[in-house]
Amino acid sequence: MRTASLRRCSRRNPMPTLHLEMHPGRTLEQKRAFVREVTRVTVETLTCPPESVDVVITEVPREHWSKGGKLVADT
Repeated sequence: MRTASLRRCSRRNPMPTLHLEMHPGRTLEQKRAFVREVTRVTVETLTCPPESVDVVITEVPREHWSKGGKLVADT
């Protein structure tokens, strides 16, 4: 049973669009499994229908990503 404090999906509470960034290289099946699981957790947490959850995956090449002041490609 979900707690009453969780907000239900409504016009005043638009559902999220989740932007996920990662390095290229995952297979299509890995991406399918990932978005399936992200959607499941979002539905469970926000008490909303799965069709209201949008997920966008952006693949960022290693040479365009930095961490701690250094390009990831250089580590």
